[in-house]
Amino acid sequence: MTAIIDDTYAEAFKSMYSEVLITAINRKWLDHAVNAATGNASSSILCDCEAGLDRYVGPGGDESVSTPDGRPGAIIQLHIPKFWKDPKKLEKAALVRISQNILTCPTASCFNLMEDSESYFKLGKKVAFFGNKYQKRIERFGRKMWWIPILGGEFIMDRRLGYSDGLMGGNLWYFGKNTKSALEAAEKGVEAILPIPDVITTFPGGIAGSGSKAGSDYDFTIASTYEKFCPLLQDNPDVEAALPEGVNSVMEIIMNGKDMRSIIIATQAAIEASKETKDLLMISAGNYNGKLGKSFIYLHPDKQPEA
Repeated sequence: MTAIIDDTYAEAFKSMYSEVLITAINRKWLDHAVNAATGNASSSILCDCEAGLDRYVGPGGDESVSTPDGRPGAIIQLHIPKFWKDPKKLEKAALVRISQNILTCPTASCFNLMEDSESYFKLGKKVAFFGNKYQKRIERFGRKMWWIPILGGEFIMDRRLGYSDGLMGGNLWYFGKNTKSALEAAEKGVEAILPIPDVITTFPGGIAGSGSKAGSDYDFTIASTYEKFCPLLQDNPDVEAALPEGVNSVMEIIMNGKDMRSIIIATQAAIEASKETKDLLMISAGNYNGKLGKSFIYLHPDKQPEA
């Protein structure tokens, strides 16, 4: 039985983001670098940024995208909300993640994918200070780079890291009869999103089991549990229950990306891949009636204005 596709939309909002290409000697060490560099970056509620894997490129990945050194590569994205109004926060997040997680990973190198961006950080110079005056500017692969001597040999990275406007907050909610069905459907959705260019999912395994709402009764936090969608609070007299009958678990996918079109494509791919999951009752999405963002991703494609 096909799940009901709710006649609603996800509400995305503007971000500032950077794209980093990591390469390494093989997929094993590439994955180590990716997992470290995108760790502790599920949500900008408390993390310094939201980060995730876009896709694998070069040998063993999307070979239509070549890597400068011909090695296996992975593209990651780092996002912060544009309403933070401070690009330096994105620069700091990138500096920490590159210097502490990519430079330290055996055989890894780091490249800027946003070479045409008018906005950029001179990040290579800051990372290169690790070289303690032994670092030097080089040109390699037709690129202007920094070279840093390390115990494993060398670390190289581009001198600049570009950044631009992106989008955060695309999402899908999976309403299941039980935890198994909601989780299985969300897993299928994530698998469908993974190969799509220019989109990331940031939560563990791409899925949030604790979707939140903006605001809280506590003044020291900006987000809290979405009580009216918590299955175990539906009978609480203090809660405005909002779940369809029979729903006992809700899993969420959150998507950030380069632009509206990319997130629309990813949303529809995830819906198509997951809608036939056994005991999945409904696919919906979260929005705040335009109070958070002005980019609406409709679950019914016929409702979607031209991006």
